[in-house]
Amino acid sequence: MLTTGLSRELVYSSRGIVCSNSPLAASAGIRVMQEGGNAFDAALAVATAEAVTLVPFCGMGGDSFILLYQASSGKVTEVNSSGVAATGATADYYRSLGHRTMPLEGPHSISVPGEVAAWEEVHRRFCTKPFSNLLDTAVGYAEEGFPISPGIGRSFEHNVAKLAQFSSSQAIYSAGGEPPLEGDLLVNRDLARSLLRVSEGGAEEFYRGGLAREMVKGLRAAGGLLTEEDFAGHHAEVHDPITTTYRGHSVYQISPPSQGFLLLEMLNLVEGFDLGSLGHNSPEAIHLMVEAKKIAYDDRNRLAGDPKVVDWPLNQLISKDYASRRRREISPNRVGTAVPSLQPVDADGDTTYFCVADGEGNCVSWIHSLSNAFGSGFVAEGTGVLFNNRAGRGFSLAPGHPNIIAPGKRTMHTLNCYMALKDGSPAIIGGTPGGDFQAQCGLQILTNLLDFGIPPQEAVEAPRWWSFPGTDPASIGAPVELRTEPEMPENTLEALKRLGHKVARRRPGIHDGKTQLIVRNLESGVLMGASDPRGDGQAAAW
Repeated sequence: MLTTGLSRELVYSSRGIVCSNSPLAASAGIRVMQEGGNAFDAALAVATAEAVTLVPFCGMGGDSFILLYQASSGKVTEVNSSGVAATGATADYYRSLGHRTMPLEGPHSISVPGEVAAWEEVHRRFCTKPFSNLLDTAVGYAEEGFPISPGIGRSFEHNVAKLAQFSSSQAIYSAGGEPPLEGDLLVNRDLARSLLRVSEGGAEEFYRGGLAREMVKGLRAAGGLLTEEDFAGHHAEVHDPITTTYRGHSVYQISPPSQGFLLLEMLNLVEGFDLGSLGHNSPEAIHLMVEAKKIAYDDRNRLAGDPKVVDWPLNQLISKDYASRRRREISPNRVGTAVPSLQPVDADGDTTYFCVADGEGNCVSWIHSLSNAFGSGFVAEGTGVLFNNRAGRGFSLAPGHPNIIAPGKRTMHTLNCYMALKDGSPAIIGGTPGGDFQAQCGLQILTNLLDFGIPPQEAVEAPRWWSFPGTDPASIGAPVELRTEPEMPENTLEALKRLGHKVARRRPGIHDGKTQLIVRNLESGVLMGASDPRGDGQAAAW
């Protein structure tokens, strides 16, 4: 259990809960439900409001991955919307420019954004309110401004130089060379106009209309390769998510190019151990989970790529038989001798996650991102749209690599979120930002709840570990170490060292992830919302 008191209380409701890293966006979602909307209506209002208020993390220029449970059908649906590399974007092209790795900033780091296509698919399939109504709050925050929260203010301070590289970005975010500070109002009227155009013309306007032409014009003028045809070809994918079972629950995850399968593979591996008997955050339990992580991430780095381009055995990797064979490699008493074959596939970045549930049983688990903080740092002149740097962070220039860049190809994504059903009813909806930490955090949250019986808010606030490095090109050569948050007990760290782990305690004030979590009481239908104090967000209810 926790060694310190909770910093937030668990939030209860029988009508609806929104957990978001933006209190403004959470309030927008609650208002929609109060006005008769369902969880899907609320989720779209939250997503679009976050796209304005969580500037470094997500936006119209980013990507989205979503799980949706519809009570009327009892079905979980996935919306998978990440975009492709530009026409002409080849490894030979970038090597000819002198690059050894992909550019991380500017127009060459951008892939086609998937966010807006995801909005439209969610609305068309699940929502009851008019599309334009659900974007009203987002438009208002862009047009009239919104106050900067503490975490967003710190992110602006740390990224002044990045945004100053591009005059169109600097004019919005750091006019006069000074970033907006905590509590300042941030106005982006260009973004408000773009949101209005999308609210009226839908995804067609963003991908194939006048807005698309303006964005491509700005990208091409800055030297980028993306074309109108690249934008026009994008559509969100809608299909069944991937799944496994764990402790009597069906756990759903985002399918590739997301790396959500990592959580399922790790759950399958640790399912063969009696974690509950070992105790929460005991060195023995942490050790088993870390060793499972190494196996799963090794599989990801060796094999995984865009399934439309790379043939790899996803179904095998998330099977029980495969886990049973690989589990034999995990010693309960010692760190494994094999070193994961880590390769630069995708890097940690800035992302945000939220979840929504209503009193009818509908649930949404939604993660969206620009990749790095402020993505590429580039805004197309006159549009207010800040673009991702997913191509720069995710693609490789190494010959034969499963994620080597190619026109029309999607990079593997760290973005993933989860949902767990018990006897066909939603029980747990959760996720977190944090790049390669996301799947590791999901493993900790689900085992906290299902193996150790920890209440939701305590499960979110409990000290965390992070097996490092992941797949970031900047740190790929670093020695393997087990990072722990400052609150992890000293005797636990010493025991982990004796098991062979190289342990590094995080500095005070440095924490990992910003989990949002909803747990549903299956007997009463009462919803419990837990929001991570590591972020600026809240669990809001009505």
